[in-house]
Amino acid sequence: MADKLSHIDETGAARMVDVGSKDDTERFASASGTIAMKPETLAMVMSGQAKKGDVLATARIAGIMAAKKTSDLIPLCHPLALTQVTVDIAEDKALPGLAVTATARLKGKTGVEMEALTACSVALLTIYDMAKAVDRGMVIGAIRVTEKSGGKSGHWKA
Repeated sequence: MADKLSHIDETGAARMVDVGSKDDTERFASASGTIAMKPETLAMVMSGQAKKGDVLATARIAGIMAAKKTSDLIPLCHPLALTQVTVDIAEDKALPGLAVTATARLKGKTGVEMEALTACSVALLTIYDMAKAVDRGMVIGAIRVTEKSGGKSGHWKA
């Protein structure tokens, strides 16, 4: 049934989905999110002059590391042998703030949406942590899967 939750068995108990019989396919997912901040905070982050160091480089590394730890953070998530994770951070003067896009890839039996979402979320949290001393009012938002491909469900784009 299409409306049945895959992580719940017939009795209502939580379970890890058995993906053993699935074919290995190329899998890709992309997730995005934003962090809004004061214009002067954005200028500080973009200049590389934050007291805690290079906010953008640190956030990229944190996001990549988080993607690799997704199964340790999200119950019932499969540990995956990721082949690529990217975290891109772009200035958005209209917010003002930053837009984060994370991607994850592998060849395997299950999708990588959770890894992309985790990378994006942790990159945004890292930006907040590194800039909170000057701007506690930052707002993280709009975190979502923007694209995925692979497996039986094929390609999907928001």
